[in-house]
Amino acid sequence: MAASAPAPPRTTDFPAEGRCSYYVEKKKRFCRMVVAAGRRFCGEHAGAAEEENARKRILCPLDPKHTVYEDQLAKHLKKCNSREKPKPDFFIQDINAGLNDETEIPEQLVPISSLSEEQLESLIKKLRKASEGLNSTLKDQIMSHPALHDALNDPKNGDSATKHLKQQASILGNIEKLKLLGPRRCFVEFGAGKGKLSHWVDIALKDAEKVHFILVEKVTTRFKVDGKHRKKNSVFERLQIDIQHLCLNKIPLLSKEKLPVVGIGKHLCGVATDLALRCLVETYAASCEERNEEPLAKRIKNDKTEKEINTLAKEGNEKNVPEKWTPVAGIVIALCCHHRCDWRHYVGKEYFRALGLGAVEFHYFQRMSSWATCGMRKTSLEASNLTTKKKDKHSDASEEHDDGGCRITDDSAESVPGFLTVEEKKKIGHLCKLLIDQGRVEYLQQKGFSPALQYYTDPLVSLENVLLTALPNHSLSPETTP
Repeated sequence: MAASAPAPPRTTDFPAEGRCSYYVEKKKRFCRMVVAAGRRFCGEHAGAAEEENARKRILCPLDPKHTVYEDQLAKHLKKCNSREKPKPDFFIQDINAGLNDETEIPEQLVPISSLSEEQLESLIKKLRKASEGLNSTLKDQIMSHPALHDALNDPKNGDSATKHLKQQASILGNIEKLKLLGPRRCFVEFGAGKGKLSHWVDIALKDAEKVHFILVEKVTTRFKVDGKHRKKNSVFERLQIDIQHLCLNKIPLLSKEKLPVVGIGKHLCGVATDLALRCLVETYAASCEERNEEPLAKRIKNDKTEKEINTLAKEGNEKNVPEKWTPVAGIVIALCCHHRCDWRHYVGKEYFRALGLGAVEFHYFQRMSSWATCGMRKTSLEASNLTTKKKDKHSDASEEHDDGGCRITDDSAESVPGFLTVEEKKKIGHLCKLLIDQGRVEYLQQKGFSPALQYYTDPLVSLENVLLTALPNHSLSPETTP
């Protein structure tokens, strides 16, 4: 029996006014692209129109996901969004990448599921020995902030919105507890996505003077909230760049204003955390210290009258004005996706080496770290979560890390030899994450910071619930000690 032809669109279906008349069979709907005046089809589907048949469309050589008229190729290549654009001054290739010692990394590393029981037991023994003395139970620092009170109590919120608002509120509360929420600062949000964390920081600061926000995101993002900010005292700047190549010293705003930087991030995925830490404390802070930047007090004096200076001095801690200028005033980053870390970029190499560990152990530990968050999920739950995410039209890649951002793979706990119980696998995953994070803590200590790890939200809200904070040693007081 011959296969029946695909059903045509229902007679009640029509393209929206001013939209393309081409029916996309795969999506079971008409194309929604805007058409030129007097045309029935958009540029992509113009070949379907009889009047356009004489012109041939070809795949764009820069991006085969779209097509172009062959006779207009030269013109198109000059303005195609996929063309290589001139690099900005703050782009310096691999400036935050770390040293590349390829001799440390074997050419082939087999999946965890291919390891023998003896090999896996040896790795776990090394992990437990290296973790001796580490406090595996972190301090609960679950907080909130009045700036999000109305948003948190909005009855229109779904579960997902409430979950993210709780995390943002706690991060904001921790920023305030560290006395980083004040005027004359530049907040650099790494992995900014839609920019919601910076949005709430700005709301909390109200009319604080000279507050700047730099939002760093390597991909284009839809539904950004940057445009909602039109306050005279806040400046928002979005940089589309990989953190690996970002040189903060070259950003005009920072080189001109010389404001203390506060590095923030919500669910900064895997290797991005290491790149951000190196960007802040090596590339930026070290360079500023070498140039002997003038103190903040001196710059305030240049900008203000004597009366205003005295007022600032009296208010002191109330307005959180630091006594002296420091390149990096603090770091507050919610950690995520340790299974996406990379040995080359990892800032805790010295810590691992001091424990007798290297690239091979790091590779397997970062893979096993996923056991803490997603290795034990049932197939039905995974399918359910996937269906839910497909239905969420406004899901954002930067906010899809609450379950660990992980997918069941050959390296998951389901494929590992069964000599470990489910609970043991979960504990091993947490130990792997803790050991990797401890390397970051040691790195920050060596760079003159006082870092801390704490739980900032309930695991029922997010399984990725650890917050890394750090303050420069000279700025510490009894109230702000992490």
